[in-house]
Amino acid sequence: MEKKLFAIILLLLSTLYINADEDTPNAKQARRIFDIAYNQVFGKEGSKLDYNVNIIGIYKTKGTIWLKEKKQRFKDNRVTSWNDGTTVYVANKKKRTVEIHDSKANKSDKHSSRFKFTLDDFTYSISKESDGLLLTLKQKKKAKGTIKEVRALVTPKTYEPIRLRIKVAFVWTTIHISNFQAGNIQDDIFTFPVEQYKSGWKFVDKR
Repeated sequence: MEKKLFAIILLLLSTLYINADEDTPNAKQARRIFDIAYNQVFGKEGSKLDYNVNIIGIYKTKGTIWLKEKKQRFKDNRVTSWNDGTTVYVANKKKRTVEIHDSKANKSDKHSSRFKFTLDDFTYSISKESDGLLLTLKQKKKAKGTIKEVRALVTPKTYEPIRLRIKVAFVWTTIHISNFQAGNIQDDIFTFPVEQYKSGWKFVDKR
């Protein structure tokens, strides 16, 4: 469940970058804002953010994510994961186990592939809200993708993500973002601290 949830969170973040129809001033403004927002989250210097996820009130969790190119790290109250671009380590606090995976075969990629969509399958709009700029994406009638609607709230001046909502079928997932940091993410953050897990932890190699 943790790996699937992490894939969904990454998907929600990646929806900040959408190819908008550039026929209107509204859409041109939106494209410029999306480019800036996307580069802040997925730029070469990396990013960090705290998240709070709510899936239609049934499942809730919160934690922290670090991203830098192909490297990823996340933690919540149950699981901490390190992906250094080659190997993924997943430490389960309750089970006291550390699973080891090849990053290219990581299950989170398989989960995220289920939510792939075509960028041209949506109508696009942007509006001003009291707490930021709301970017709304609605799926066209003939589109076949699983994602029906995306709503992204960003700050009005710096375009940092505040809240993301995504609708798959009839299910809404909401993620609130705080303590966002763009850049200055060091590579050693993604290195698994093996010394901290030598005593009392079981290693399960699934590569």
